Amino acid sequence: MTGRSRDITGSLPRRAVMRGVAAGPVAALLAGAAGDARAAEGGPFPSHPRWKFVFVNHVTANPFFVPCQYGIQDACALLGCDYQWTGSETSDVAQMVNAMNTAVAGKADAIAVCLVDPRGFDRPVENALAAGIPVFSYNADSHTNKRLAYIGQDLFLSGQMMGERIVKLVGKGKVAIFIATPGQLNLQPRFDGAMDSIKKSGADIQATMIATAPAANESLSKIDAYYLGNQDVKGMFGTGGGDTMNCGLVSRKYNLAAKGVRAGGYDMLPRSLEAVHDGFLDFVIDQQPYLQGFYTVMEMFAWKASGGLVGPADIDTGLKFVTKDSIDPYLNTKTRYEGSGKEAQILPHTGTIGG
Repeated sequence: MTGRSRDITGSLPRRAVMRGVAAGPVAALLAGAAGDARAAEGGPFPSHPRWKFVFVNHVTANPFFVPCQYGIQDACALLGCDYQWTGSETSDVAQMVNAMNTAVAGKADAIAVCLVDPRGFDRPVENALAAGIPVFSYNADSHTNKRLAYIGQDLFLSGQMMGERIVKLVGKGKVAIFIATPGQLNLQPRFDGAMDSIKKSGADIQATMIATAPAANESLSKIDAYYLGNQDVKGMFGTGGGDTMNCGLVSRKYNLAAKGVRAGGYDMLPRSLEAVHDGFLDFVIDQQPYLQGFYTVMEMFAWKASGGLVGPADIDTGLKFVTKDSIDPYLNTKTRYEGSGKEAQILPHTGTIGG
């Protein structure tokens, strides 16, 4: 895939995905009714070029990144910028590098890239920086890369915290930890972190990495086949959204919760949320993809507006365990912040702060 954008799911309007929408629903919301605060009108920044920010992604059609794109849209609407969404549908590093090279040749004002490969992006990032184009990583990172900053979850730490929860849930026995693309930096650190916590716990848990596939249907087939061949398993956990959703589907299919098999993983896909609600997944971990898009645009803009004096800064978009006790607001609210709705809205907070 080259530097052209594409419509990812039908959840986002095609023009919005391809060009960004400064005059879209968020801009309309910010304009508001008479007397309301107008965040995008008469703002503190002087007039500036309509900067174009290019986001290079490893799975451009994955529903996980719908809220990430909404975050990009909303920040661009707020600041008067445009963006392009491009990369690969299948974690093909060569396609992603081609997209980066196209962005550099097209004189993008800033580039954000998911650094899913330890070394594959070193040269394109260096080429962009040499051309005066700031580069930020989001969602996945390589500490050896010369990108300016990383915006996303601390993946190894999140894996450690998942590992601690696995120990509490399972106690002892055979555990499968599924990973779609072993070695890729958006997933591998989570597995490594989980194994670190399991080993440090001293628990009698036999945890094994099981490779699946980026495609959801293929992943489901492999997880289903794994269970049928390992019906003594005590826990099944995903390191990514697709595998986690499929752990929930397999758990539901064979009523594994009633058999004492624990399950969980990452991300807020609708079927995963339903599985948590119905008791077939014990938890999902929210890494807040909306913020991964929104904060990245903010960093790009601040760097451009300040001539490079402000930032860059790493931003940890956090980790939140969502369980049956806390699932209802996610199921009952349709919002672009979680990718379940399109409309811009201000939501009232319910429950306790931090809960």
